[in-house]
Amino acid sequence: MRLDAAIADATEALSRVSESPRLDAEILLSRSIDMPRSYLFAHPEDELDDLTAARFGAAVERRKSGEPMAYIMGTKEFWSHELLVSPATLVPRPETELLVDLALREIPRKAEWQVLDLGTGSGAIAIAIASERKMCQVTAVDVSDAALAVARENVRVHAPGNVVLEAGSWTEPVRDQRFDVIVSNPPYVRSDDEALLALRHEPRSALAAGKDGLDAIRALAAECPSILKETGVLLIEHGAEQQAAVAGLLMQQGWTDICCHNDLAGLPRVTAARRNGK
Repeated sequence: MRLDAAIADATEALSRVSESPRLDAEILLSRSIDMPRSYLFAHPEDELDDLTAARFGAAVERRKSGEPMAYIMGTKEFWSHELLVSPATLVPRPETELLVDLALREIPRKAEWQVLDLGTGSGAIAIAIASERKMCQVTAVDVSDAALAVARENVRVHAPGNVVLEAGSWTEPVRDQRFDVIVSNPPYVRSDDEALLALRHEPRSALAAGKDGLDAIRALAAECPSILKETGVLLIEHGAEQQAAVAGLLMQQGWTDICCHNDLAGLPRVTAARRNGK
C-alpha cells in the first residue's frame, strides 16, 4: 500500500474517535516507518512493506479503541519538554501549564526555595518548575510506584540535580519539611461522572476523587498548612465547575487570600491560597 493511501484509510478509520484524525494518522505512520512527517509529504508514492504495514495497522487499532496518542507514542510534550508517559500516569494537559505559570510568578528567578509537587505522576509539573528555577529544590510526591518510575526517568533527562522524588500519599512523606510553594493537580472527577468512560485508558486513581470529586482537595486543604511556610502559597488545579466548592473547603481550613485563575479557554482552573495572607 502507498503511503498516501495508508494515510487516507487511517484518517477515515479514526474520524469517529479523534478530533484530528489525519494528524493522528500521519504521526502514527511516520513513527511506524521511523521517518519525519515531512517524508510522508515528499514521498507519497512509497510502498509499505508487510511488516511496517502490520505495525502501522496495530497502532491505528489502538487509537480506534480510544487509547490516547500519548500512550501509543510513549511521549507527550509539556512545557517544551518531551516527557515519557505510560498508562500509569495521566497524559499532561495544556491547561495544566497555567499551574506552572502561576507557580513561576511566585518564585523569584534566583530564589533558593523549597517547592513541593503533590501527585506528580509523570513529573511534568515538577520538571517544568525545576527547569525554570534551577536554584530551587523541587520535591515531587506520588503514591504510585509505577508513576514514580516514569517520573524518575523524566527527571533524569530533563531536570537532573534539583528534583527529589518521594513515594507516599499526599503530604505523608514530607511532614517534617517546610515549603515555600506547594502545587498539585490532584484527582477531581466525580466517581460517577460519565466522562470517566472516555478516559478509561488513564489511571482512575489519578482522575476520580469520591462522589463529589473533592476528596483529594479536602486532604490537601487540611494537610498542607502544617508544611507550608507562613509566607507560602498553595496552588491547586481543579474542574471548571468546582471553583466555589474549592474556595469553601479552603476557607473551612483557615486559608486566606483565596483566588481562582482562569485558563486560556476562560474557565476557572487553578485556585491559589495562603496560610495567613501576605
